[in-house]
Amino acid sequence: MAEVQASALDLELLRSFQVAAQLGSLAAAAEQRHRTISAISMQIKRLEEVLGSRLLERGPRGVTLTATGEALLQESRELLRLHDGMLSRFTGRGLGGKVRLGLPEDYARELLVDVLPEFMAHHPDVLLEAVTATSGELARQLTRSQLTLAVVLDRPHPLPGGEALWQTSPVWAGPRVGRLTERASVPLALHEVDCPYRELAIEALEAAGTAWHAVFTSTSIHAVEKAVEAGLAISVIDRQRLTPAMREIGRDEGLPPLRTCEARLHFGRRIEEASRPAVEALATLLRERLRECGPWRAASRPV
Repeated sequence: MAEVQASALDLELLRSFQVAAQLGSLAAAAEQRHRTISAISMQIKRLEEVLGSRLLERGPRGVTLTATGEALLQESRELLRLHDGMLSRFTGRGLGGKVRLGLPEDYARELLVDVLPEFMAHHPDVLLEAVTATSGELARQLTRSQLTLAVVLDRPHPLPGGEALWQTSPVWAGPRVGRLTERASVPLALHEVDCPYRELAIEALEAAGTAWHAVFTSTSIHAVEKAVEAGLAISVIDRQRLTPAMREIGRDEGLPPLRTCEARLHFGRRIEEASRPAVEALATLLRERLRECGPWRAASRPV
């Protein structure tokens, strides 16, 4: 019986494809992989030839995945994760390098008590640094290559590329007692500029022609929540953050509907080769825990 000659997948081709898909740009992939754009393009072409299918569509604003490319991206992540894990176990070397993770401050508490401790327990040799900021500031840090991985809401400064994790659930929150919306100008407790929910609140009120003024501004979500609980103002927060001292308010009190945001996972443009497996491992854990449900269900998952 004649032996069937099977094509073999080159893991380096898969890595270049994965980076290009994640960043949405051959130029960004070339920078991260320390190769030329033509070399990355050739690697993608060779992979497409091996598989007999187009994986990426090239355009003036970068590259996008085809249906086949989307399927390959999901499976290649698992293949590379298994490969890197097996190599670490048999060589006695665990994951190392450094990961600088950016998180919106509103979700840091849930992620810090659930996802990140698990990652550090499994990968003690990885130097993990988590930083919190508004999504606008995180977007700027990503473009300046100051972060290797970040969870960013798609407002107020949407970034190209990225992977959808979950849809947020913003609501108008007011104190349990009192109707602050009956005033001539709605009093607001807001984050400073670059906060997605600040933009949602102001955008909705101004579109409805509703007068408003800021009575409390802070970089801390906890301070904003306290201002609402104390009856100083109303604000926009995630529904899951409502406390017993708050209540959800809306159209019945004259407030306009709010748009939603999408939380997306973004990779930095420059990731050191030695740190890439650790970055991918953390990205995999974030996908597993946060996709479609956000941090709330992750934080309530029994240990």
